[in-house]
Amino acid sequence: MSHDHPHGQVPSFAMRLSLAVGLLMLAGKVFAWWITGSAAILSDALESVVHVVAVAFAAFSLWLSARPASRRFHYGYERISFFSAGFEGAMIIFAAIAIIAAAIHKWLTGLQIEQLGPGTALVTAAGALNGALGLYLIRTGRRTGTLILVANGKHVLTDCWTSAGVVTGLLLVRFTGWLPFDPICAIIMAANILHSGFDLILRSARGLLDYADPQTETRLRAELDAAAAGECVSWHRLKFRETGGRLLAEVHLLFPSGVTVHTAHQVATRIEHRLEASFQGRLEVLTHLEPSDDHDGIHGASHTDCR
Repeated sequence: MSHDHPHGQVPSFAMRLSLAVGLLMLAGKVFAWWITGSAAILSDALESVVHVVAVAFAAFSLWLSARPASRRFHYGYERISFFSAGFEGAMIIFAAIAIIAAAIHKWLTGLQIEQLGPGTALVTAAGALNGALGLYLIRTGRRTGTLILVANGKHVLTDCWTSAGVVTGLLLVRFTGWLPFDPICAIIMAANILHSGFDLILRSARGLLDYADPQTETRLRAELDAAAAGECVSWHRLKFRETGGRLLAEVHLLFPSGVTVHTAHQVATRIEHRLEASFQGRLEVLTHLEPSDDHDGIHGASHTDCR
């Protein structure tokens, strides 16, 4: 079976778009901070620096994950997706800590904000663009089964939320004249995006540890029950794992005595194709053929069913 993703060009375009927009946003925020001296805008710019680094690594990971299996990597490189998601989560957490530190430092050393109008307009435009981009990346990642894009989209949305907090702080300063609103809003937004960072790290850990998602397992078992019943066979020992782009599953099929290996192989192949079709080509199934007669005797009395 080919490992090429049916939407291979779409994720690549989305990632290139994310990197280009990230660089543009960074330049705009640095300019906005330069003309205003705002601690909140500085924190937003720092988050964008981390974001560009994370997107660059995500782009590399997406390229690597699309490479076919090799002599030394028999299952391909797709699991880099989980490492990439964890790296992006760590970058979000690092950005949040840097934002809090910068805001506190600015507060303690003296607050001074100028040209609020242009600075607020630039950050508002950047936040709106990042919001649209983040939703596009998450939607595209879920549609194509690309975890790297989903993680990157969540990171872009944290940038959007940070910008929203910055704008809120600047507007409060403008209408009240109380300068501490600027660093306070920066700190609040930084604390908020910490959640997204920890969520991505959790998803990364689950993927690397082959966490069996209950919803995926329920769906797999239902499809397998239907397929096996249609072929008058039984099954057990279902296992599956996510790669970040594909779902790999293995299952033992039990055949009655008298069935030839040729016939059993034909039945197993039909079951595999039916299961894979039900997951729109995202699933790859490996079956193991066993006799139903004296099954426990063959495997030994200590055999246990992990179902």
